[in-house]
Amino acid sequence: MNNNQTNIATALATATGTVQTLERHANISCSNCCNTSSNSNSNCNNSSSSSSNNSNTNNATYYYQRRLQHLLLLALLVCVASLNSCWLQPVQARRHAPLMFEEADTARRSNRPAVTECQFGKVLRELGSTWYADLGPPFGVMYCIKCECVSIPKKRRIVARVQCRNIKNECPPAKCDDPISLPGKCCKTCPGDRNDTDAASDVPVPSEEEERNMKHYAALLTGRTSYFLKGEEMKSMYTTYNPQNIVATARFLFHKKNLYYSFYTSTKIGRPRAIQFVDDRGDILEEHQLETTLSGTLSVYQNATGKICGVWRRVPRDYKRILRDDRLHVVLLWGNKHQAELALAGKIAKYTALQTELFSSLLEPAATNGKTDPQLAGAGGTAIVSTSSGAASSMHLTLVYNGIFGVEEYADAGLSVRIELPERKELILDEVSRVRKPSAEINVLELSSPISIQNLRLMSRGKLLLTVESKKYPQLRIQGHIVTRASCEIFQTLLAPSHGNELSTRSSGLAWVYLNTDGSLAYNIETDHVNTRDRPNISLIEEQGNRKAKLEDLTPSFNFNQAIGSVEKLGPKVLESLYAGELGVNVATDHEASLIRGRLVPRPVADARDSAEPILLKAHVEHGQNQGQGMGMAWMAIDNECNLHYELTLSGVPNQELQLYLEEKPIEAIGAPVTRKLLKEFTGNYMEGFQLSMPSAELIKLETSVCYLELHSKVNPRLLLRGKLKSTKVPAHCFPIYTDNNVPVPGDQNGNQMLSTESNCYHSGRFYNESEQWRSAQDTCHMCACQRGQANCELIKCPALKCKAGEQLLQREGECCPSCVAKPADWAQAQGQLSSSPAINASDLLQQRRGCRLGEQFHAAGASWHPFLPPNGFDTCTTCSCDAQTLEVRCPRMVCPPLQCSEKLAYRPDKKACCKVCPEGKQSNHGASSKHQAPANHNELHDQAVQRTAAHNAEEVLAAGGCKVVNKVYENGQEWHPILMSHGEQKCIKCRCKDSKVNCDRKRCSRSTCQQTRVSSKRRLFDKQTGVAELVGGVAQPIDECCSTQCRRSRRHHKRQPHHQQRATS
Repeated sequence: MNNNQTNIATALATATGTVQTLERHANISCSNCCNTSSNSNSNCNNSSSSSSNNSNTNNATYYYQRRLQHLLLLALLVCVASLNSCWLQPVQARRHAPLMFEEADTARRSNRPAVTECQFGKVLRELGSTWYADLGPPFGVMYCIKCECVSIPKKRRIVARVQCRNIKNECPPAKCDDPISLPGKCCKTCPGDRNDTDAASDVPVPSEEEERNMKHYAALLTGRTSYFLKGEEMKSMYTTYNPQNIVATARFLFHKKNLYYSFYTSTKIGRPRAIQFVDDRGDILEEHQLETTLSGTLSVYQNATGKICGVWRRVPRDYKRILRDDRLHVVLLWGNKHQAELALAGKIAKYTALQTELFSSLLEPAATNGKTDPQLAGAGGTAIVSTSSGAASSMHLTLVYNGIFGVEEYADAGLSVRIELPERKELILDEVSRVRKPSAEINVLELSSPISIQNLRLMSRGKLLLTVESKKYPQLRIQGHIVTRASCEIFQTLLAPSHGNELSTRSSGLAWVYLNTDGSLAYNIETDHVNTRDRPNISLIEEQGNRKAKLEDLTPSFNFNQAIGSVEKLGPKVLESLYAGELGVNVATDHEASLIRGRLVPRPVADARDSAEPILLKAHVEHGQNQGQGMGMAWMAIDNECNLHYELTLSGVPNQELQLYLEEKPIEAIGAPVTRKLLKEFTGNYMEGFQLSMPSAELIKLETSVCYLELHSKVNPRLLLRGKLKSTKVPAHCFPIYTDNNVPVPGDQNGNQMLSTESNCYHSGRFYNESEQWRSAQDTCHMCACQRGQANCELIKCPALKCKAGEQLLQREGECCPSCVAKPADWAQAQGQLSSSPAINASDLLQQRRGCRLGEQFHAAGASWHPFLPPNGFDTCTTCSCDAQTLEVRCPRMVCPPLQCSEKLAYRPDKKACCKVCPEGKQSNHGASSKHQAPANHNELHDQAVQRTAAHNAEEVLAAGGCKVVNKVYENGQEWHPILMSHGEQKCIKCRCKDSKVNCDRKRCSRSTCQQTRVSSKRRLFDKQTGVAELVGGVAQPIDECCSTQCRRSRRHHKRQPHHQQRATS
């Protein structure tokens, strides 16, 4: 689709430029016309102009209109050829704001098209940026086609679109007589002119100071803050009826052009279906559909904390200005078949207290005697709590609220703020404040108060209840528990050896923790090469300079190189140290006080970090030596838009150019096919990236196959780090859609391409290459072969043996077929007769080591077997043997006895019969009397044996014009069917030796023969169903298989030929 968009943009830009050129020529022609008429004292606009001038004008206009029609027709054809971009989608009327499904892709649904950024090919462009169209090889960059990412309003949505135009006609006139064209430039310039007249500028990078000043934001979403959704133009799109008084609060972190968002919502309602970012005019700037399942979201973190997490990546510059000016709103949308429609909105604003926030609270309307006062409809609030647990512990409270004032309280309204412990009915804080000008939408109140360490400890465990109520009307009350702050964040670290011990140990590990709403700390620790015999001790430590204090012992939960659990009771000092980045994890042993350790660093939860768990990339070890250095922690996830996100943190890796690869294999088995995909090239110790529009087949492999992440050095290509991915969850709508009509069948077409002939086969716990043969590990008496990705096995067919005098049939241990071996009683005599030859005992014959090897198969000395020639299976007409003395393999083909009837009457009893036989009652002495004569018809292949009067050796045959083919000698004029090792005897190909030269031809079937073959096949089918057999002379006539196959191919060709002719004529 991206390529189609690129081609359409280029074609339309070229057409636009050409139209402008024709327009310019038409104007010039018209002006020339006017000049000509003016020179002849005529007015161009006068109706009495000369007929010649009118004719010139009409011709120029006609030429311009015809060319314009042709160009528009060409652009229309290009547009129609790309249905994904130009097909009109029927839009059904909806009560709520529809999600942005604009791609008609039946194979996979896209939950969010490029709204706030343009996608040109596989490159994302920000709104307002300009660039030159890069069409790739062989065209390259088209410097005369300038593209721009512009915002286009579309049904109250701001959608980013690429607009390209030809700028060749916009070049300023050159100021010299001989301008030149420079490489990489569209406009001609004068020699020595340094002014760039056609530079494409991208969006400037914001300064660090600007980034720092717009970092933390918050929003309150209630019925009262959703006022702008109730306007005449908006109420048809949103449902704001909120009988349950649902309230939500949000926290935002702007970091590196990305806006991370976190939400707390009322527990009375489920997870919303979508999030929208809207400006003051109500235009939707960005929309994210949230991922939900029957049991909630797939995210472990969001399920555990009850938060809603995500990120708006690459916020455009114009929208940053709206955010900085507090003119951006956020909207939560609910509504599905199990949920009522609801929309809540709130303004995103800056609050100073967010920089030091440790706790949050969502304040909802409180019920009095089981009923909520009707005046509290649409009321709610949020609290931003900061604490300090020093020598004099204190608390700072910032309240953002509405809806708790009476109708007549429009000035100097009293407000009561209480913090209490409901379990003991203990009042901790009771403050009364005055609000000068109460607002129906947003009110902000800040309070500071001392607080004891014991009460701070209760606050960190979610035990305290915050209540805000009107002093005059106590029934107007909102309240909520104080819990850990609403921001979605985890704390992670790599556990590396201490400085100076990097080369003395291979131990490594990782740790990541997060806070639950009740204040408990959930931790996950993974170690590698930590010997349990050294009795490792894992602890949570506080690092302040050189001082390290042990806070919690995590060793009891350590099992099989993992420690998973939670710390239930954390003090306020621990929380402050955690948010300040002063907490760490230390692993000690009996011999080392600090074997490996790391300091926990906060990271926002979104995309890759929203997966179940990270993976540890370990140093690659080959032949007992480390091939790489350091370690790494990687997160990988697939978002709701079916894009792959990944993040990598390294430690101990030298600064160099690095490459991150994704390796995939279907299963951990010998010979498994391996595919590698380059994800990104980078430098440094931290990297995050994404892959857009990955094929569904590749996404499925992340969940069903065995995948590894590999870190390679680019300069010196070698593997540095490697780690095995856990199963990556893929959203259901990202899977390809298969129906009963397009299930892929082995050997059938798949995606307009035949299945690869080099596809591997999985059998008996390992993979085999195409055409490879092997003995089944499940049953050694079965031979298997890999054919078109399928393993076909067949029971070994033992040849019928006739042992010589003094030999007996003996089946050795481990062999499937018996062999002829000398009898023990006759062995001494046989040894005396062969005194000139090396002595061979029975024990040597029974040894498995002595034998012959044909291809990849081993056969014991003295063994006999039929060769296995897939796809036809065992060739029972050939018997191979391994000579017990010389260990030489001989594979003679069965010699058929002479026929006792005419060659025309002889037939094969079955398809795999080696020799022809005569029908009963048709044997005659003619065949016996003529068996000493050469065949009369030399153009007919006689595969039966013919007794010759004189024996000819190979030298005489070759001297007489014979031929030698694959160690077999043929006489001059002799014909035969060639034998291929992989397919057996080719009955449809006939070779002939003529004067020491071999010519091979495939049998040709005439049209009449094909017609007769088809009729005969239909008649045989009918006779088989009715029980009547077709007999010619009392004998069933076989069908010529060569002509049958060739005629079928011809019919398929003729069926396709009209289609090709139709395409050629079109």
